[in-house]
Amino acid sequence: MTGSPDEAHVSTSYVERQNLTMRMQMKRFTRLSNAFSKKFENHAHMVALYTVWYNFVKMHKKHRMSPAMAAGVSDRFWSMEDVAALVEAAAPTPGKRGPYKKREVA
Repeated sequence: MTGSPDEAHVSTSYVERQNLTMRMQMKRFTRLSNAFSKKFENHAHMVALYTVWYNFVKMHKKHRMSPAMAAGVSDRFWSMEDVAALVEAAAPTPGKRGPYKKREVA
């Protein structure tokens, strides 16, 4: 845990519910699936993408808003286009390519 959470509200049932929700939403977390992540880096990227989607894009039925809206972090629902724009803005710009290496014919 990070920060200073109120220990009266810490419960394993919240964590287990989030784990179940994540497994139900993403097949790469389902056991015995062929959609698993073959590289840890891809797995980490998917967790980050899921976290942004869950907190900013998805409308939660109980509150009729996203968790980011409930926390006052955002004033609207984000679209996946907004998320894609953030990813593209954070991506490094490709540099100039160097010369190609010539193949040696044996």
